[in-house]
Amino acid sequence: MKILIIEDEKLLADSLQRMLNAKGFETDAVYDGESGEGYALMNIYDLIILDVMLPVKNGYQVAKRIREKHCAAPILMLTAKSDIEDKVEGLNAGADYYLTKPFDSRELLACVNALLRRQGTQVNELSYGNTKLDMDSAVLVCGAESVRLSAKEFDIMRIFMISGKNNVSKETLLVKVWGYDSNAVENHVEVYVAFLRKKLASIGSDIRIEAIRKLGYHLECDEVC
Repeated sequence: MKILIIEDEKLLADSLQRMLNAKGFETDAVYDGESGEGYALMNIYDLIILDVMLPVKNGYQVAKRIREKHCAAPILMLTAKSDIEDKVEGLNAGADYYLTKPFDSRELLACVNALLRRQGTQVNELSYGNTKLDMDSAVLVCGAESVRLSAKEFDIMRIFMISGKNNVSKETLLVKVWGYDSNAVENHVEVYVAFLRKKLASIGSDIRIEAIRKLGYHLECDEVC
């Protein structure tokens, strides 16, 4: 599962990343509200940990904006503010839970697990058209047919199924699947997209990965999706 950390205190953000990575989560960290909003709107995260006092845009503004854009990932809001009015403002902006700094790491982990459990099966399966992606086994399923995906095929297909008809650029895929420090280039994306197209065809899927020059990829399906 992927967690986005939006926290301007870099030492705290790095500490949260280490703790969550040690528990088996994949994490990204950004340090201002505007960047955090952009990452959140990729719709590839299972949970967002969001600080309130951020540069450029504060946490309330970020939470409100991503909810307006129908990002449904649970938001765990972190803040040094403990007044009830601040908590009410955070919850009204779209936060699911409000944790006051300083906090115990065990309390944060308990909140993370509780919010992820609340999503239930929504985080275990994605579907588009007549095709489902099993999040636990990395298997694409269409009716009685199925095919297992490699790790990178799974990551790319997950992003596509969450984004649907919204275009995902090659640059975004390179960052999210290979990472900032990777030497991978756009040709790597094209190769894995070709693999996915063949696997979708092999199970009789009605969804297609369409490419638009300079914009990237999106999904289409034969029936109305």
